[in-house]
Order: sequence, then C-alpha cells, then structure tokens
Amino acid sequence: MLLITCPWCGPRDETEYHYGGQAHVPYPENPAELDDRQWAEYVFYRDNHKGPFAERWMHSTGCRRWFNVLRDTVSYEVLAVYRLDEPCPALSQAGGNP
Repeated sequence: MLLITCPWCGPRDETEYHYGGQAHVPYPENPAELDDRQWAEYVFYRDNHKGPFAERWMHSTGCRRWFNVLRDTVSYEVLAVYRLDEPCPALSQAGGNP
C-alpha cells in the first residue's frame, strides 16, 4: 500500500486517490491539424520505463485537487510530490539517485 502526501491535505493512504497517468504530457499546439495516427499517439501512447516516473494523481476523497508524484516504478517508493504549477524536482533533490 502506498502512502501519498497530498500537497494540501498531508499524508493519506493510496485508496483516497485516483491515478491520472503520466505527468508533463504537452497538449498539441494545433489539435485540429493532427491526423488519426498523431492523435492516437497523443491520447494513448505513454512512456513505460523502469525507475523514476512522473505521474498525475487526484485526491478524490479529500480536496479533489490534482498534483504530481515522482515515483519509482520498480520499488513503488514515492520520491517526491509537487503541485501542477511546480517543476519536476531533480532526482538528487527528491531523494533518488542522480
């Protein structure tokens, strides 16, 4: 079970949250100009690697706000939590390996 610290409410059990997928996925500048393949890549294709990974989470049973979590996909360790208006912390600042 994960313990995730909401930036507004503090530490809570993972059952209070909903996973929102990969963080920092930019919206297309001109979505109307995308063909079907490009649109499908934007909607469905995400990184899937081992190690630190930036994810979006929503505190669904609390403040209902979205925020980002830097989590190690191998150990499930939460390395950092940060608001959407904050940059992704460097791994050395987050407690992970540089």
